[in-house]
Amino acid sequence: MELIMTRLHEVTVLIYAASVLLYFIDFLHNNQKANKGAFWLLAIVWVLQTIFLLLYVLQTGRFPVLTIFEGLYFYAWVLITLSLIMNKLLPVDFTVFFTNVLGFIVMAIHTFAPVHIQSKVLAQQLVSELLFIHITLAILSYGALSLSFVFSLLYLIQYDLLKRKKWGKRLLRLGDLTKLEHMSYVLAVIGVPMLILSLILGLQWAYIKVPDVVWFDPKILGSFLVLIVYSVYLYLKVRKQMYGKTLAYLNLASFLTVLINFFLFGSLSTFHLWTT
Repeated sequence: MELIMTRLHEVTVLIYAASVLLYFIDFLHNNQKANKGAFWLLAIVWVLQTIFLLLYVLQTGRFPVLTIFEGLYFYAWVLITLSLIMNKLLPVDFTVFFTNVLGFIVMAIHTFAPVHIQSKVLAQQLVSELLFIHITLAILSYGALSLSFVFSLLYLIQYDLLKRKKWGKRLLRLGDLTKLEHMSYVLAVIGVPMLILSLILGLQWAYIKVPDVVWFDPKILGSFLVLIVYSVYLYLKVRKQMYGKTLAYLNLASFLTVLINFFLFGSLSTFHLWTT
């Protein structure tokens, strides 16, 4: 029974992660389809959380607030409830998105903290799965950012061909400049929130599993540097309406931080070498 509940909690976290991703898209573009999808995914999370909460009350005969981990669970439920209410009643996409990021952090801490698992084997398995989800999200994020880089590179090649009036099949095969720029931006929008979620889970894993973790480790700082650089890229695109060749060069420079973080900081990090 404990294993089944653990799996259900993990599924809930994954659904919540998908909801946060859609809320991020809505936050940038005021996209009603993304907002609606995020709302219904969050509603599923709320229903599951409510069921888990009621089952716990029935099992223990008391409300789950007496320990810090019980309090975290109830806190996550409160944040999700408030987020659903704000989503329907108040036009505050900024608040809704960051409330859900906070809610995801709290839920992840509660779900993957091994102290509330009675079985030591299951607790160890849970921590391993936390690492697996962290790595998977990081790789997917880097994959999306890599494709974003490719589209920006193709944009610059196409731009150069058009400027030099090099007409031919190569020009047609590269695609429209507007489409190349749009795809580069969309993939960055997908990659950034996945990177945020990966960092949240990775930091939790490090806190649980790595003894005396150094928070100024090159890999940790490098990951936050990547997040900051791409956040600036998205800000300039959305708020400052930057576009064209300048934005493409900025995306190429941003991807350089991904390569530095992955190859250089990864090799310098005692933190990530410890996991191998």
